[in-house]
Amino acid sequence: MPSFYIETLGCQMNVLDSELAASGLIQLGLSATESLRDADVILFNTCSIRQHAEDKVYSALGRLTGWRERNPGGVLGVLGCMAQKDQRLIFRRAPHVDFVLGPGQLDRLPGVVQALLLEKTEGRIPAKELLVSLPRLERKHAEVVDSFRRYDPIRLPETRLRRFQALVRVMFGCDKFCSYCIVPSVRGPEQSRSPQEILDEVKTLTDQGVLEITLVGQTVNSYRFKEGEKTTRLADLLDKICGVDGLRRVRFVTNYPRGMDDELLQAVRDLPKVGKHLHVPAQSGSDAVLQRMKRNYTVSDYRELIDRIYDTIPGVSMTSDFIVGFCGETEEEFTETIDLVKYGRFKNSFIFKYSARPGTKSAELFADDVPEPVKKRRNNELLAVQDSISLEMNRKFIGRKVDILVEGPDELGNRLTGRTSCDRVVVFDGDSTLVGTFIELDIVDAAPFTLAASGG
Repeated sequence: MPSFYIETLGCQMNVLDSELAASGLIQLGLSATESLRDADVILFNTCSIRQHAEDKVYSALGRLTGWRERNPGGVLGVLGCMAQKDQRLIFRRAPHVDFVLGPGQLDRLPGVVQALLLEKTEGRIPAKELLVSLPRLERKHAEVVDSFRRYDPIRLPETRLRRFQALVRVMFGCDKFCSYCIVPSVRGPEQSRSPQEILDEVKTLTDQGVLEITLVGQTVNSYRFKEGEKTTRLADLLDKICGVDGLRRVRFVTNYPRGMDDELLQAVRDLPKVGKHLHVPAQSGSDAVLQRMKRNYTVSDYRELIDRIYDTIPGVSMTSDFIVGFCGETEEEFTETIDLVKYGRFKNSFIFKYSARPGTKSAELFADDVPEPVKKRRNNELLAVQDSISLEMNRKFIGRKVDILVEGPDELGNRLTGRTSCDRVVVFDGDSTLVGTFIELDIVDAAPFTLAASGG
């Protein structure tokens, strides 16, 4: 029985795609292996958000030239966003790659792998396979949409990291066209799944023992599905999902600031199963930078959103994303971002140095003119501000009781970890039989990224 190995880089959407890929290959008769060296089929599910992620893949592919010489019958494929972006460039930089397959072609993966294994077993030299969707801006909208084929079959439980947690895609693609972002090009136009299809998947997952699901989409709060005269939005979908028996908790990521309407905030407040945590990337605290980023809102808009969230949802936590060193960012503009972080009181923020992506408007229109040492300094400064806020916010939990879903051992394997409804990580001493259960704990200490509890 041939074996396969998948290495996944990037966002939760890629994690979900890897689960779908693994399910398709297992149903084909292949077995999963955690050893790259022992695999007959090696797949890299790639990310194009930052240059570092792409460099990592090309470096890994370079190290596999020896594997190819030892395994002429093996199959090597590149999936995901970098596959859609770089296409034939991958073959030029790594001639030993057999196929390149974009995220809008994932349904074709089992057939491609099966055909390549057969051809190589028969001693034939197969042609390179390039399976990608149409360019976003060069064809008619309907044609482009059709070329980004939706693929959301039920995954096998063994492909998930944890049997009691699952990701559920509610929409595919993005229509926001932020100037720095490659996602609309590599993931295609926004397409929302039907609520009934999503509901059926959630019911199947809970029958498999799933207690917590996370709804995912590039801009998940852009979810819209029109059927006749009725339009279902994310708040409506959450209400339907929360009615599924056996399901204990629902989360959703990632949100676009302009889509955070009062109806959605009220749903988060009123539906007990919905986690009281919202991830809403701001990206910058400067109006001038936001305009160059083409984010289509102002700092005042985002501050008003922060106020509405905290006023509407008791006990909610917010997290955000920020890019430092964007094209032309001055010290004053960076200081405005620090001010926004202080105002937001975020649980934590994901902070990145700007990385110019070929094919984006910012790479075309603006010079990447902030020196790397300045980017690094600003990154560290903003992290220090956020860490201080995170510690202050976490210390407020000392002496309180929290309910957590126990997820498993910590990175060192010495203690157990779990998450609260507001997405705070809790570490504690406890028996492994608690994994996959909800328990109540007393918080006794706090650090910027974790809460510590007395034993469960």
